[in-house]
Amino acid sequence: MEFSLRFHLFTVFVSSIKVYAQVVQPVKHPGLQVLGTASHYWPLDAVDGIHELWDQIGKRPGYINGSNINIVEGMVNKGIFLNGDNGGTFLHFGNYQNSCISDPTLCGPEGITFSFFWKNHESESRYAVASGGKVISNGFSVFTNPYGGYVEFYTRGNNHRWKANIKVPGPYWTHILFTWKKTDGLKVYINGTFTAGDAAGNVSANYGDPYPDLVIGTVNDRTYGHYLTGAFDEFVIWERALPQNEIMLYYSAAIGQAIVSATTPRSAKEVISTTPAARATAVSPPVISSQGEKTQSPPDPDSMPVLGFLKVLPNRTIPHNTANNLTQAFLKSVEEVLSSPGLPEQSTPVVSGLIETVDRVMEHMVTNLEPSPNSLITLGGTSFVADYSLMKVPQNYNLQHYRFPTHGKSYISVPGEALTLQSQTTIVGLFYHNMHNYYKEISPVKTRINEASDFKDHKIQIASCLISLKVEPSPALSVNLSGAPLIKIVLTHVLNKEQQDQVLNQSNKVFLYCAFLDYSSNEGVWSNKGCVRSDGNMTYSVCLCNHLTNFAILMQVVPLKLTTGHRVALSTIGYVGCSISILCLTITLVTFAVLSSVSTIRNQRYHIHANLSFALLVAEILLLISARFDPGTLPCKVMAILLHFFFLSAFAWMLVEGLHLYSMVVKVFGSEGSKHFYYYGIGWGSPLVICVVSMTSALDSYGEVDNCWLSLKNGAVWAFVAPALFVIVVNIGILISVTRIISRISGENYKVHGDANAVKLTAKAVAVLLPILGISWIFGVLALNSHSLPFLYIFAVFNSLQGFFVFLFHCLLNSEVRAAFKHKTKVWSLTSSSIRNINVKPFNSDIMNGNKDGVTPTKMNTWDKSTNSANRMDLSAV
Repeated sequence: MEFSLRFHLFTVFVSSIKVYAQVVQPVKHPGLQVLGTASHYWPLDAVDGIHELWDQIGKRPGYINGSNINIVEGMVNKGIFLNGDNGGTFLHFGNYQNSCISDPTLCGPEGITFSFFWKNHESESRYAVASGGKVISNGFSVFTNPYGGYVEFYTRGNNHRWKANIKVPGPYWTHILFTWKKTDGLKVYINGTFTAGDAAGNVSANYGDPYPDLVIGTVNDRTYGHYLTGAFDEFVIWERALPQNEIMLYYSAAIGQAIVSATTPRSAKEVISTTPAARATAVSPPVISSQGEKTQSPPDPDSMPVLGFLKVLPNRTIPHNTANNLTQAFLKSVEEVLSSPGLPEQSTPVVSGLIETVDRVMEHMVTNLEPSPNSLITLGGTSFVADYSLMKVPQNYNLQHYRFPTHGKSYISVPGEALTLQSQTTIVGLFYHNMHNYYKEISPVKTRINEASDFKDHKIQIASCLISLKVEPSPALSVNLSGAPLIKIVLTHVLNKEQQDQVLNQSNKVFLYCAFLDYSSNEGVWSNKGCVRSDGNMTYSVCLCNHLTNFAILMQVVPLKLTTGHRVALSTIGYVGCSISILCLTITLVTFAVLSSVSTIRNQRYHIHANLSFALLVAEILLLISARFDPGTLPCKVMAILLHFFFLSAFAWMLVEGLHLYSMVVKVFGSEGSKHFYYYGIGWGSPLVICVVSMTSALDSYGEVDNCWLSLKNGAVWAFVAPALFVIVVNIGILISVTRIISRISGENYKVHGDANAVKLTAKAVAVLLPILGISWIFGVLALNSHSLPFLYIFAVFNSLQGFFVFLFHCLLNSEVRAAFKHKTKVWSLTSSSIRNINVKPFNSDIMNGNKDGVTPTKMNTWDKSTNSANRMDLSAV
C-alpha cells in the first residue's frame, strides 16, 4: 500500500517535470475521441470574469450565481469550488426546455450520458446536479447526504422513476458518470467502474423537478435555498448512452493513465492538463459495486521504485516561476495522499516514505533552480503540508548564519562558521504542519534510541512538528556534541489533551528525546544519534546536533513504579497497621458502650468519637477482606461500593469532629439537639447521597480495574477524592484557628502564673486533634511519585494506624475516660459486695458539670484563673 501511494505521487510529479524536459509530438488518446463525440462540454477551467460558463461544443452560455467562486486545481486542469450556503453559489448551465437533457422522454433510443468530476465537502443533505422539464416535470437529480447518495431519473408521461444508490463521494476527486436508456434503464459508474443501476424502475407519484434549468450546486426550485459545498470539473453530456468500453476509455484519458508511459508521447499541453487527474486517482478509494464486490481502479503499469523515478527527473535548469508552480503542485499532491481514505490505519511507513520523497524532490528542485551569478536565489512559500524555503547561494557569498523559518518559536539554525561557501551552496528547509499526527504510537524496539528501549512496554509519541534542513555541501560541524559549531533546533511541543494530562500527572515520568528519521537502512527509523537535548521544559525543547535531516521531539511517558522491596514494605505496614487499628477501634467502641451511663461519656463529643470509630472500623475490615476478591466480579463490585460509603462516612465524621470543635472553642452556635440532628445528617446522610449519585452515573467504575475500588481512568475516583480533599482543607482551617486560641491562652497563663509548659500544651493539643480530624491524609497528596517516597511511608504509617491513635488519645490516655472507668469499677465493686445503702461519693466530673451545689469545679482550673474573662470557654474537647 505504501509503495503504491508513493509511486503514484511520483508519477504526477515526474509527468509535470517532463513538460520542461522534453518536447514530443502529440498522439491523441482514444478516450479523447470519445470526448469529441459529446454534445455538451464544460471544462470549467476558465471562467470569463468569474461570471460566464461556455459550452465548448454546444456554444451555449451559462452563468455563476454568487461571488464565492474559487478556481482550484481540478481533476483534469482547473476546476470550480462552490462555497455552499456561505455564499449561496451555484453553476447555471442554461435552460434546456424541450430537450433530452431536461426531459428523458425526448431522448432517442440512444439514451443520454452525464459525466463530471466531483470533490464533495458537504456534511448535510444537498443536491449536486439537477435538471427537469418545466411543463412535464421530467428530468434527473444527483443527491447526497452524510449516510448515502443516489442518482435519480424520472418521467411524468408514464409516472416512472429510476433510482440507483451510490456511495457518497468524499473530499477527494471522484468521477461520476451515469447513463439512461429506455431499454436498459439507469446505470451509474464511479471512477470508470459500474457501481449501481436500476433497469426497470418503478411507478411513482412524485413527478420530479418542474424546472428545465441545468444547474450544479442546488436544485432548480429557487425556494430551496440551500447550496452545495464542493468542487466540480469536466462536466460533459453525451446525447447517447456510452457503452462500458467507451466509458473506460474516456476515464483513462481524463485521469491521464497512459501519460507516464515512455512509449506514449504526449504534448506539453496535454501533460499539464491531465497530471492533476493522475494524482487524484492515486488517492481515490476502492469502489463498492451494487453486488458488494470491492474493485480498485487499475494500477499504473509503469509504476517503479523511488530511485527509478528520480533517475528520470530532468537535470536541466528550471525557471523560477516554473519551479514555484511545480513545488506547489507537488505539495498539493502530498496533501491529497495524506487526506486519502485509502491511507492505511497503520500509516507510519507511508508517512516516513512520503517525507523522504518530499526531501529528495525538493533537493532536486533546488539543484536545478535557475542560478544567478552574484545574488541569492530563493523560493519559498507555504502549503497545507509544509512551509518551505529553497535557496541557492553563490560561491563566496557572505552569509552570517542561516535560520529556518525566519519567524516563529520553532526553528533550525546553522552558525555562519559552519557554512564554508567555497562553492555554490543549496539549502532546503521544510517545516511540516501535520505530519506528526500520523505517528500515533512508535514502538521503542523499532527505534535507535537506547534510552527508550529501556522501557520497551511504553510507546513513544511525537511531541512536536517535524522540521527538516538540508545543506549541500554539508556544513562543517563538530563531531563532539560538547564542542562547536553545532546545529541548533528549537521546537515547541504540540500536545493533545491526553498527552497534556500524562505530562501533568506527577505519577508519570516523562522522557523527551531529540530525534530524527534515519534512512540508512532504506526505511525511516527514529534515532537520536548525534543529537542531545540541551535545554527546555514541558512546553519546548532545545536540541544540538552534528548533522542535518528531519528532526522532531519524541515523548515517552513511563508510569512510576515502586521497587519490589518498597511494595512489600508498604504492604506489610498496611496490613499490620490496619490489624492494630481494628483491634484498638473495637476496644474503643466497647469502652464507650460500657461507660455510656457515666454523664461525661454521654455528651455529644463521645457520640461523635463513637461514630467515627465505627466508620473507620468497618472501612478497615472491608479493606482487608477486599484483597481476597478478583476485580471485575460481583463481590468485588459490592465491596468497592461498601468501601466507598464507609470511607466517605469516616471523612464525614472527621468533618463533624472539626465542626463540633469549632463550635465549642471558637464560636458557639446552635443547641445540642439541633447540632445532633445536623451531625448525623452530615456523617451518614451525605456519604449515602454521594454514593447513590456515583452508582447511578458510573456503576461500571466500581471494582473493574486492578482492585475493588473506584476506577482511576475515567475519573470516577473523584467521587471520593473531592469530598476527602474538602474535609482535609476545612479541618486544617479549624485546627489553625483552635491552635491559635490555645497558644494565646497558654501564653497568658505563662505571664500570670509562670507556667512554662505553654508550648508543650499546644503541641499536645495538636497531636490529640490530628487523628480525629484526618489531616494526616494530606501525606497521601504529597506521596505522588518516587521523589516523595518518605511521604508515602508516612502516609502508610499514620493512616493505617489512625484507629490506634484514636484509641490512644481519646480512650486510653483521656483523663475523662479513665476517671469514668474508675468510677464505674467502684460502682461495680460496691454492687458485687451487695452494699447498696452506702452513699457513693459523687464523681468529680459530675461535680464539674454542676451536679452538686457548692462544689467548685477544678478540672479546668488553670484556664479559669486567667485574668481575661473573655477567654473562659469550654476547652475540654482538647
